[in-house]
Formats: sequence, C-alpha cells, structure tokens
Amino acid sequence: MSEYIITPQQLAQFEADGYLMLPNWFDAEEVQLLRDIAHGDARLEAEAWELRDAQGITTRLSLRNDLPDDAIYSAICHAQRIVVPMSQMLGGEVYHYHHKMTMKEPYKGGAWEWHQDYGYWYNNGCLFPYMASCMIAVDRATKENGCLQVIRGSHHMGRIEHGVTGDQTGADMERVEQALKQMELVYCEMEEGTALFFHSNTLHRSDANNSPNTRHALICCYNAARNDPYKKGGHPNYSPLSIWPDEKVKEVGRKQWAEIEAALLTATK
Repeated sequence: MSEYIITPQQLAQFEADGYLMLPNWFDAEEVQLLRDIAHGDARLEAEAWELRDAQGITTRLSLRNDLPDDAIYSAICHAQRIVVPMSQMLGGEVYHYHHKMTMKEPYKGGAWEWHQDYGYWYNNGCLFPYMASCMIAVDRATKENGCLQVIRGSHHMGRIEHGVTGDQTGADMERVEQALKQMELVYCEMEEGTALFFHSNTLHRSDANNSPNTRHALICCYNAARNDPYKKGGHPNYSPLSIWPDEKVKEVGRKQWAEIEAALLTATK
C-alpha cells in the first residue's frame, strides 16, 4: 500500500473547500527528474503553444491525451498516490482525461483568467462535474511568479457561464465578483513537489509571472468512469486506467532522463 492515502478528514476538507493541498507529495529526486526532463524534452517544447490572456500576454502550454509508458508524465498520471486519492474524491473509478504542462517564463508568462475546468469540459459531452485535476509544482510557486489562486468553496456554486477571454475560456465575471464578496480568495503558494487537488467546478486563475523565476507545473486531469462523455470531444472517452506503484515515477524518470542526456551529448558532438 502507498503511504500517500488521504484521510477522511482530508477528504472532508476537499469536499468543503473544493481543493486540497498536500506538501511533499513528490520527493526531491522525483521533482528534479521531472524538472530536468521538462526542460530537456524536445517534444514537449515542439508541441507547446501560446495562449493570450485578456491583456494579450502569452503563456505556454503543452497538452497530451495519451500516456506513453516511457514518459515520467505518464508514470505520475498512473501513480497510486494520484489515482487513489482522486478516486476517493470523485467517489469511484477514474480514468485519465489528459495532462498538461504549463510554462510561465520569467517576466513574460501571462495570466490564466478566472474559470472552472468544467466550464468548458461540459462542452465535451460530460454530463456531470465528476472531474478533478491534480497540479504538481515543478518549480516553487509564489504570488510573484503567478501561483494558482482559488475561491474556497466556489465549486458549490455549480457550473457558471463561460465565454472567450483573449485566447482563453473565462468565467462570467459578474458571478466571479459576487463569489469573491462571499468566499475566500486563496493564493496557493507551493514548494516543489507539492500536489494540489482541485474540483472541476472550483473557480481558479493565476497572475502573470513578474519574477525572474520560471514557474512550470504539471496538471493531471481525471474524469469519473461513470461520467463517460456521450459524444466525442477533445479528450478521451473512458478506458481503464492501470494504477502503478509509486516507485515507477523514479524508475521511468531515471531511464527517460538518461536517454535525453545521451541525445543531448550526441547533439553537441
């Protein structure tokens, strides 16, 4: 059994607040492997695209629906320490919906506007908001470099209307402003290796990166098996997700990093 099992008290906190922050969910070696691989991954770089915020400032994102066995991102998405708590939070079996790396570069990484993930996942044919994400801090996240912000308890509002904001999908700001008058705004500052689980109806955003520090974060997104989309959307329909031992993160990461180092060495010769 994994040591990373959430308690009934933590589950109750998630249900009340719409998010749960768990420090040290990944250790220093795992985070370093993830960081090194993310910075050295040519495919990740090639597949990244830019999205403008309301001010026209861009932030970079790389998203994948598949889980190749030889990638550390896949090992994390399969990891018992993520899948088991996610199953507890969503009340049953879950499957991988997609994962993404957000990349805020120093002084130029843009904001993410207020939104709920279910605000647009709804359009993919998911009838219920039985969906959630886990954000893993690859770099230290602070107010200065644009950490995630959430409105505590906002998932109880249900899905609210969304529209286009820059290149992003943004929530109805009239509702957001009223929510902020009644509920607490929380800045989710996180050390490397912290995991932040949050419900698909939790309102969240982040500011631009106004610091000299990079802010990368891996976000693993899940849907309940019983919430299989009724139509084809931009992300997969249900398929069983195998649960890997937590040790696989280092095993896969070490192998992938060795391959990247070898490729980089060959390229410099």
